[in-house]
Amino acid sequence: MQLTDTLSTSRKPLLPPVGDDGVVRIYVCGITPYSEAHVGHALHAIVFDTLRRYLDWRGIPVRHIQNFTDIDDKLIERANRLGIPMAELAEQNIRQYLAQLAAMNVLPAHQYPRVTQVMPQIIRFIDGLIAKGFAYAAGGDVYYRVRAFGAERYGALAKRDIDDLRAGARVDPTEHKEDPLDFALWKAAKPGEPSWESPWGPGRPGWHIECSAMALETLGEQIDIHGGGMDLIFPHHTNEIAQTEAYTGKPPFARIWMHNALLQLGSEKMSKSIGNLVSIQEALDRYGADALRLFVITSHYRSPVTYSEEALEAAKAGAERLRHAAFAPGGSQPAGIDHEAVRARFIEAMDDDLNTPRALAALFELAREINRAAAAGGDVAPAQGVLRELCGVLGLTLQAPAGRRREAAPFIDLLVELRAELRAAKQWALADRIRDRLADLGIDLKDSPDGTTWSER
Repeated sequence: MQLTDTLSTSRKPLLPPVGDDGVVRIYVCGITPYSEAHVGHALHAIVFDTLRRYLDWRGIPVRHIQNFTDIDDKLIERANRLGIPMAELAEQNIRQYLAQLAAMNVLPAHQYPRVTQVMPQIIRFIDGLIAKGFAYAAGGDVYYRVRAFGAERYGALAKRDIDDLRAGARVDPTEHKEDPLDFALWKAAKPGEPSWESPWGPGRPGWHIECSAMALETLGEQIDIHGGGMDLIFPHHTNEIAQTEAYTGKPPFARIWMHNALLQLGSEKMSKSIGNLVSIQEALDRYGADALRLFVITSHYRSPVTYSEEALEAAKAGAERLRHAAFAPGGSQPAGIDHEAVRARFIEAMDDDLNTPRALAALFELAREINRAAAAGGDVAPAQGVLRELCGVLGLTLQAPAGRRREAAPFIDLLVELRAELRAAKQWALADRIRDRLADLGIDLKDSPDGTTWSER
């Protein structure tokens, strides 16, 4: 498998991994939980979940870390405005987000570190940078000395000249920087803000040092993939490279920098700060998990995606086509479907920089072949097994959305009642036909002395 590395702007092979244990180490920047997560966060989660699922399926061991930034200016401001502790607000939104990830069929990360849980590691990290001359304390703050890292190295990820960056830099009157380019590693405590004791006085960490410390704590000094949205390339990931490689002395910090394009609503990216949001819960309630996943992976992860009702409705219809083909009743005649060729095309597409649009094209072609063969009485069970397997690799559940299940429930209840009457009249063939057709649609019946109950597969 090859992935596009933002730093080198070239394709790089994923294997072999950096560690001797053969495990692919993946760190993905997570959310700042100051408000409800939106569909842009869903896109980000689905992209890296698809990568994780594919590697798992190929038998490649993975350790996947995703953090929560649970101390931040926006968290502090919103918690103060709501009149609740910052930790309570963060915990509330983290719980909601994790529940939404599960509803989207996103595999849980192997670990979800939080900034507030690694404060000793952050302080030790900053102290090490000071000892090596890459950072300096000033007025209770600590800053990273960007020019000590090197102009070319610092601007490499963002493809930006350090002098251009300096020209656009602004220094707040309260800051004590040697150079406008320098960025905060530690911020002196302010009234009304949470703070921690440190060698430089009470305060809290800057944003960039947090992810470096959590990555080192959970994955080690070098990792295989560092993931995030393209909006994090500068300054966040740029600063992560500078401080981590300066601290460890072991470049590269990450072998592959993998960045997903952003979700747009109209002409602007979907953003909490802009306020043009559609929440994950809204999208799930209206379209279902499979439609949301299809909406994301129909585009390549490096191509911008525009949110629209038309696009989600199309994805919902596509999910229904796959679902129907996966469970359509067939016959016993040879179907003549080369499903193993589809599997090979799927792997080829996914190995080519996680090309989910091409992989999906192969699955929809297989679904069309299944439907044609099933209508002609062909034995489509083997092909359906491959279709369900590969859909699972993409995280598709092939289940009806909850809204549709609620709408269909009265009709299913009526069919169950009719079947009971047919059984009572000993019309076994018709009763079995209702049971079998419901099974084809993913509805299983369970008979007991107390009656018949149904459940969705």
